[in-house]
Amino acid sequence: MIRAYKFLLRPTVRQAQALGEMLRDHCSLYNGALQERRDAWRHPSKTSVQYGVQSAQLKEIRAFDPERQGRWSFSSQQATLRRLDKAFAAFFRRVKSGDTPGYPRFRGVSWFDTVEFPKDGDGCRWDSTPHDPVTRVRLQGVGHVKVNQHRPVAGHVKTVSVKREGRKWFVMLTAEQDQPKPLPATGSVVGIDLGIANFLADSGGAFVPNPRHGRRAAARLQAAQQALSRFPRCKARDRTGNHRRAVEKVAHLHGKVRRQRLDHAHKTALGLVRAHDVIAHEDLKIRNMSRAPAPKPDPGRSGVFLPNGAAAKAGLNRSIADAGWGVFLTILHAKAESAGRGVIAVDPRNTPPDSVRGHPHPHLPPLRAHRQGEPAHTGKVPLRRLRTYCARGHRGSTQPSTGRAGPSRRRPGIARSPVLKDGEESRQTGRVTSRKRNAPS
Repeated sequence: MIRAYKFLLRPTVRQAQALGEMLRDHCSLYNGALQERRDAWRHPSKTSVQYGVQSAQLKEIRAFDPERQGRWSFSSQQATLRRLDKAFAAFFRRVKSGDTPGYPRFRGVSWFDTVEFPKDGDGCRWDSTPHDPVTRVRLQGVGHVKVNQHRPVAGHVKTVSVKREGRKWFVMLTAEQDQPKPLPATGSVVGIDLGIANFLADSGGAFVPNPRHGRRAAARLQAAQQALSRFPRCKARDRTGNHRRAVEKVAHLHGKVRRQRLDHAHKTALGLVRAHDVIAHEDLKIRNMSRAPAPKPDPGRSGVFLPNGAAAKAGLNRSIADAGWGVFLTILHAKAESAGRGVIAVDPRNTPPDSVRGHPHPHLPPLRAHRQGEPAHTGKVPLRRLRTYCARGHRGSTQPSTGRAGPSRRRPGIARSPVLKDGEESRQTGRVTSRKRNAPS
């Protein structure tokens, strides 16, 4: 199996400058190759330039510009050209399938952050100083860079990539290793449901609270974005010092929220994998759930639109993105595969729509109970449908997982009132309903 590792680099001032120049030159190569393809297609001959033609030109390019392009690894430049070729392949695939095409765009220096070395030992060398207790990685044109290796690397290193995130530099490895030994069997099968009021509810009655990292950082992020909006839009090289610091502040806050969300997903997934042999979850479409509602034109007035709930849907979409269901399910599948566990995506159709244990409103959709503001300490679980997930997962249903769950449109803490018949007493107010008293006079 292939496992990825990510470590923080500790470059010197000169090495950091060289790393920035390496990204700049690879970005220039990417943009030049894109321009060549555009010009060839706009020519009356409609010539199509492929990766093989552009890769064959690298030798001449390196000889023509030895100070910049000739300074870096030939294999890394080939990987950059291959990256552009993949972008065009994806563009033509979307055109053929009828999706939004998305033509490949030119990259600015601040939008090109990764350089890949396809093979360890060709332009790069992981652990280049084995006699030194400090781990280093050698990069052609940069030198031996210190690595903050916080865990050992198992297996044979295949590829090495260098990535810039803000002011920090990271090295990413892919290592080929044997299938790890599976964890001891526990005999437990569990069904889970993802939500908004609570991040997760399982068939055993346990809840995982939703940390809401994005909402907690919203005020600071709003202030940072307001400070950034006071500067005029300009190219990166024309920004003042205060402008650059404002950009870095916004990027730092977004990066912190992203890391917090990943940390929570890793810890939650690890707990599930250690405790259960089979984990079943809903196979729903997150992208469809977070789609903006279609406009509703007024049939009586031209150019006028009726309310379509877009404002409320925007808040719901923000909560779905903040929960990070897709990231969590991706991590859960990866950890389960490494531990020898089973994760099954169950089709939510034809599951029982009733019976929530202990819920005061039996007609409320069960899988939405903990999304309606159900407090985590009550122990009320959408038991029947989650047990259905467990049964389907135990039978070995194999549905492709996309990781979507369906939240409610209601705000947390607001429960739907039960439908009471004439003469029944309300559990919340103690009043007896009467159709005659509510009837219009």
